Amino acid sequence: MARRSPQSVLKRAREQALREKRELKQAKKDARAVKRRTGDDSATSAEPDAA
Repeated sequence: MARRSPQSVLKRAREQALREKRELKQAKKDARAVKRRTGDDSATSAEPDAA
């Protein structure tokens, strides 16, 4: 079985990290979309109540 060069190991690790980062970002977007669809935006309200 052929050994991988250190450069290719690093490249695969970088690609894996990017893939995981992209998946995490997409999961966050999906969660926000679901929250928006259900109308539960009380946690993301950026405007304080003016009393």
